[in-house]
Amino acid sequence: MIFRREKSPQERDALERLGRPTIGRHQPDSPADPSLPRFAVAATDDLGDAALGMLEQSPGRARLALADALSASQPVTSRDRFAGRQDVLGALIAAIEQQRAHVVLYGERGIGKTSLVHVFAETAREAHYLVLYGSCGVEARFDDMFRTFASEIPLLYHSGVSPTADEGEHNRSFADLLDPGHVDPRELADLFQKIVGTRVLLVLDEYDRVSDPAFRRNVAELIKNLSDRAARVQLVLTGVASNLDELIGFTPSIRRNIVGLAVGPMAEPELREILRRAEDATGLLFAPDARSLIIRMSGGSPYFARLLGNRAAGRALDEKRQTVGEADVIAGTEAVLAEWNAGLPRRVQVILQRAEVRAAWNVLIAASRASGTPDGWFGVHDVAAEAGSPDIKGITRTLDGLTGEIDLFDRESADGAPEPRYRFRTQGVAQLLGLSAALARAGR
Repeated sequence: MIFRREKSPQERDALERLGRPTIGRHQPDSPADPSLPRFAVAATDDLGDAALGMLEQSPGRARLALADALSASQPVTSRDRFAGRQDVLGALIAAIEQQRAHVVLYGERGIGKTSLVHVFAETAREAHYLVLYGSCGVEARFDDMFRTFASEIPLLYHSGVSPTADEGEHNRSFADLLDPGHVDPRELADLFQKIVGTRVLLVLDEYDRVSDPAFRRNVAELIKNLSDRAARVQLVLTGVASNLDELIGFTPSIRRNIVGLAVGPMAEPELREILRRAEDATGLLFAPDARSLIIRMSGGSPYFARLLGNRAAGRALDEKRQTVGEADVIAGTEAVLAEWNAGLPRRVQVILQRAEVRAAWNVLIAASRASGTPDGWFGVHDVAAEAGSPDIKGITRTLDGLTGEIDLFDRESADGAPEPRYRFRTQGVAQLLGLSAALARAGR
């Protein structure tokens, strides 16, 4: 038997001062300055009995609910916070379940593709699909990503392994059967053809960020080989693009194996649903004029609806009000613009205030909308279409005038190209211009 001596109060205090953690409490050495900003919600997300009170009695609960309901910095990952997109979600499920196809989701940046695939994954797992998620980056490599996917598929799903296999097989995965060197798409398809007892969905999010041409070729070959073998593995790709070819290239050999689904701007009722769910979660109320202003400035973007709704609602909570008004939306939007502007290099901030730049504001706004391509490049005709102007020569002069000394755009003339193409030199300028234009269109 082991005897443990009870520590004295003095010993316990000494241990706490040395940094041993205590659960759920901490007594500061001196009273906190009440004028300093403080967190409104504990990191545990546990508000105790306060969470049961009304909004005016529990501002912490409302802030926590607001962070969940209208987070703009993170995708929606559960159906209880997901609004709209029922038609696209239904089409995605049908493509997977009924057509046994591979699916490509494409659309503008910030339109909600990642949230959509997270909710789709939750729905698929309920139907006992094995869903594996990978986020692509500029340096993504086919070998690394698909070896990781294979490592998450238990070997017990292999047709050659008995369900009553010994304990040693329970800890093995499909990755154990891959060549230790190069992962070949054909070899991978042969291996995945052996999957039984489930269906596997491999989600490649932000596929547009992949810069390695070999990665894209290997994915295309894998799609073809999986389809030819009727393997129980399907790919779901998402990325920024205006059409299918921009994301996967012109590859006729796999077109019959792919369903492309465009994720467009949200309709007004869907944006209203986002704000309504936030009201239900927080106990706040968006006044009709505030709701309409958020929807107009969002331009169909769920990202902007959540961002502006969050900032406006946060301002109302700061002032201990239950109703979010139009003034809250305007102040919240101006605060976002100020933050984004402050995040730009000082040189760019000065450039945006120059008279010749301000005079070209309409072309700049059109360019910001035209820049929503995977690589940010756009042509003069793209800007003209966004501006609704036939003056191609005038727009070209304006864009060329904002390169060189002013240095707002990069300009590139490829051999044989009918016209030069342009790109904002500093990331974040296009987003700043877009929101500025939305606020201006709202009459502010």
